[in-house]
Amino acid sequence: MALTKKQSDALARQTFEYAPAPESIDHVKIQPRYGLFIGGKFVTAHSRKRFPTINPATEQKLAEVVEADEVDVDRAVKAASKAFDSWARLPAARRARYLFRISRLIQERSRELAVVETMDGGKPIKESRDVDIPLSAAHFFYYAGWADKLEWAFPNRKPHPLGVAGQVIPWNFPLLMLAWKIAPALAAGNTVVLKPAETTPLSAMVFAEICMQADLPPGVVNIVTGAGKTGSLVVSHPDVKKVAFTGSTDVGKLIQRAVAGTGKKLTLELGGKAANIVFEDAPLDQAVEGIVNGIYFNQGHVCCAGSRLLVQESIAEPLLEKLKRRLSTLRLGDPLDKNTDIGAINSRAQLEKIQGLVESGIEEGAELYQPECVLPERGFWFPPSLFTNVAQSFRIAREEIFGPVLSVLTFRTPDEAVAKANNTPYGLSAGVWTDKGSRILWMAEHMRAGVVWANTFNRFDPTSPFGGYKESGFGREGGVHGLLPYLELS
Repeated sequence: MALTKKQSDALARQTFEYAPAPESIDHVKIQPRYGLFIGGKFVTAHSRKRFPTINPATEQKLAEVVEADEVDVDRAVKAASKAFDSWARLPAARRARYLFRISRLIQERSRELAVVETMDGGKPIKESRDVDIPLSAAHFFYYAGWADKLEWAFPNRKPHPLGVAGQVIPWNFPLLMLAWKIAPALAAGNTVVLKPAETTPLSAMVFAEICMQADLPPGVVNIVTGAGKTGSLVVSHPDVKKVAFTGSTDVGKLIQRAVAGTGKKLTLELGGKAANIVFEDAPLDQAVEGIVNGIYFNQGHVCCAGSRLLVQESIAEPLLEKLKRRLSTLRLGDPLDKNTDIGAINSRAQLEKIQGLVESGIEEGAELYQPECVLPERGFWFPPSLFTNVAQSFRIAREEIFGPVLSVLTFRTPDEAVAKANNTPYGLSAGVWTDKGSRILWMAEHMRAGVVWANTFNRFDPTSPFGGYKESGFGREGGVHGLLPYLELS
């Protein structure tokens, strides 16, 4: 028997209680102290500076890592330079075997990696388990397949590796960003010096163990931990031929200035302020799920997050009603609990930034909605939030918040939607929700965004290129396009 609208609404408002379902951590071995991974093994650092990496959900120290200095970075680059000649000359099919082996080992150690990623970064275990780790393995698997086919990838050209690639990655997807950087570099015949994010170095340390387990030749991958200073040393080292950076636009601008005139190849994947656009003919329930996934996935710690929701005026009211109801069902809490939807904010500094921008939204006149939500006493937490009555001039509509905060604006026509979507210094991604295929194609053609999702959001695949325009950076990662920055074509 079909439910009446009243019965359907009552069911939608019903709150379900879930018993705790914590992921086991008994199989995870986090060392109390880590050295640097240079020349195929963990070594004692020259630097005596160390800093703790903490669990943002509990504020407990997980391990201590080194803040690598100039001597350490130079050792890593020299190890990579020494390994380059033999790695580049290695038959491509043999290079592919190493990448396949790494992919397989990531799969074999997936439970361990998922727990480490969640404990170190704060994201829900179901996201680490179901998204980050499988995609990381898939990237190595994909680029292993290209290693012996580079001349087919670029017909009538002869591809040559560049040398040492210096790579600096962010804290929001530590292992996945590592895979995005290292896999194409190795497939193309380059060697790597990687600097993981200051707050999330542990999955890179596990990856170093995987490199040893895979018998990867010494020096092909080197990992140096540290903060911004260490990253700048990697970027500016004269023997680094290719720089890849994912992170904030401000740091990206500094890197671009630093490498200007050096002859180094550079790719930058920077900030975003993506528009998620919902037309009146869109399937609303499906769109609501896409909106939630677009902004609250990984606590909004996503450069391509759909942080601006543009809704056609005629459906704004029913869509917001459904969206607010859906927000009330999201579960915030222990990231290691398999029922958790919203985990911990990555750091105290990031939490304070989110709080400051939310306060600015209230002061400028936007209306804040937050569902009833009990925040844990320890750790860094922020509830899923949305703002209505937002003007395009407000800071919350222009600046990257990098947290679980959605700004809602309205539009009347497709032209107005495009104008508002493009009214940003960023251009990384966008989403379009409509039943009309022709409208999707028209919108994609007119929006200045590197990726446009149609009736979905935050979907990634190693075969598809990803990157932005304007202040979201340049260059592409993923797909055949992701090989090009690591090759010289003659």
